[in-house]
Amino acid sequence: MTERVKLIWDFHGPNSKHIAEHHAKHLTEFAEAKKLENAFTGKEEITPMHHIAYFVVDKSLMNTLRETLKPTRGQIYDNP
Repeated sequence: MTERVKLIWDFHGPNSKHIAEHHAKHLTEFAEAKKLENAFTGKEEITPMHHIAYFVVDKSLMNTLRETLKPTRGQIYDNP
């Protein structure tokens, strides 16, 4: 299986949940528009004041997407 990465956008504050949900929606639209296979998006609550939106993609796309989408950070994705 191909190695994948999780591109992450951090949002902090009282509106972070709503912002992360909205950002994840745009990431899904981007994946559909670019016809990215094996890619998926989501959101997570870290704390009530810290939420993230994420985009899991093949590692081969990491550099291009990092320059285009400007994530806060990234990590290797371990398939649960």
